[in-house]
Amino acid sequence: MPLALIAIGFIAGIAAGMFGIGGGVIIVPALVTFVSFTLTQATGTSLAALLMPVSIFAVFEYHRAGKLHIATAAWVALGLAIGALGGANLALSLDTRTLQQLYGIFLIYAGWRFAEPRKWLSKAQTAQESDEKTATAVGRWYWLLAIGLLAGVASGMFGIGGGIVIVPALVGLLRFDQKTAVGTSLAALLLPVALGGVYAYYVAGELDIGVAALVAVGLVGGAFVGAKVALGLPSLTVRRLYGLFLFAAAVRFILS
Repeated sequence: MPLALIAIGFIAGIAAGMFGIGGGVIIVPALVTFVSFTLTQATGTSLAALLMPVSIFAVFEYHRAGKLHIATAAWVALGLAIGALGGANLALSLDTRTLQQLYGIFLIYAGWRFAEPRKWLSKAQTAQESDEKTATAVGRWYWLLAIGLLAGVASGMFGIGGGIVIVPALVGLLRFDQKTAVGTSLAALLLPVALGGVYAYYVAGELDIGVAALVAVGLVGGAFVGAKVALGLPSLTVRRLYGLFLFAAAVRFILS
């Protein structure tokens, strides 16, 4: 079992390093499917694993490559810290079935954002060029705070880091290039921004610290590998496959 939990963390870490997410979209379904956790237990445990600075080496890689905006990350992190507690309390107040349905809908949204089928059709020829541009637009602090707040609520509700909200917002609204958005998102998630949410799950008895620690060990190595892959190769094909994975996970949660 320990090796399986580390493997779950490692796979989630690869996705985290490549896409700027916390990895909870993989951790939560994996804990429910393979460890027989309830959804709330998996959510609380995932948040606890992501509380540790598991992406620190990945952040170093993005910083070395010039693909990180520290001021943006700071404002987003503040919003995350505020929103996570509210999201956790909201999740704990809902029945499991409702939470499963909401999580499935959320995964459909996430899968669409990652696969981006319309962009694949209209921008396939210019994707590589745009991927290498440097971000020039930086949003006003209240927009960055709002992005972090929304991501924090999603983080507390679904046990994710919040990057699955942050990255599309930075790319779509603030015109960040993909890799800078990923690096900035990982930097925002590096601090223990979900502490309030983790505490709420801990008080409710919906958290396994031992499992969280093992998953976190895998996350550290996986995030570093994912960052190296993302910085060295175009990630469009991987993004599309990941989007399909999220669609499949969404169907499972909605129909289970």
